[in-house]
Parts: sequence; C-alpha cells; structure tokens
Amino acid sequence: MQSNTPKIWYKQFWPWFLIVVPLSSMVLSFTMMNFAFNSEDSMVIDDYYKEGRSINLKIKKLQQAKVLGISTKVQVFSDYVEVSFTSGIPDNDGALTLDFFHSTQKFKDFSVTLLRDAKGLYRAPLVTDVTGKWKLSLHPFDENWKIQKVISLPQTSPFDLKP
Repeated sequence: MQSNTPKIWYKQFWPWFLIVVPLSSMVLSFTMMNFAFNSEDSMVIDDYYKEGRSINLKIKKLQQAKVLGISTKVQVFSDYVEVSFTSGIPDNDGALTLDFFHSTQKFKDFSVTLLRDAKGLYRAPLVTDVTGKWKLSLHPFDENWKIQKVISLPQTSPFDLKP
C-alpha cells in the first residue's frame, strides 16, 4: 500500500531549486560589486579639462618636429633599442627619451634614455619584454619637439618614426 503523506519540504527538489537560483544571483552580484568598487580602471581619465589643455601642447610639439624636419629610423632588438636620424638631427648631443606606452595595460608603460654614441646612433638597453602593440614617443629632455607612432613589436626591420 502507498502512503498519501507528503514528503518533508527539504527532501523535495523544487524548494531547493527556488532557493539556489536567487542565492547564486546574489553571490554573483556582490562579487561583481566588489570587483567594481575595488579595482582601478586605468583607461578612464578623471580630469577632462586638464587633459584637453595638454592636447594643445602635444600638438604644438608635433608641429615643431615637422618644422625641424625630424625623421628617424628605429630598430628594436630583444635587449636594446637603436635610433638613427635620417633628417633633422638635433644640434646638441644631448640624450633623448623614448617612451613605450602599452595600448591596454598602463602598468607596462616605461621610458628609456637614449645616449648618442661615436657613430651618431642613439642607443638604450631594454630590460622588459616589448612584445605587443605599443605607442612609441621620442622627445628630447627639454621637450621642444616630439614624434610618435603606434607599432606592433617585435619587428625584424627598422621602421620610420616621424611627425
């Protein structure tokens, strides 16, 4: 004979299903809120006004490089970088700065100081891996001019860096 007494609620499937679905969505939402509040978004600029003013200065530096007729060839090797001027060689033998800005990961950004050797080439050692997409920016210490280019590395042949 069968018994007509119903099962106890915690031994049935549907109450547990109805409890687990909202509970799992709550856990997921709290996890996402924690991630949103505690992580930094490096792609967002806080001060738009200040950034807008600095864009005008960057444009003036790029225009100054055009006026000076600066053009370079850059070769990036695994352990060093080499820059040679094809036109618009700076008058002074001062050092130059080559900035590497990663496209998506700000913590990978770095700069190297290029020193001129006896052959007129500017060289600097590389201590980090430069594989990937980079924005290269070359400028002197006084920052009178600037040239830049977006490039994917590594490359076996030299590439032009001009305004």
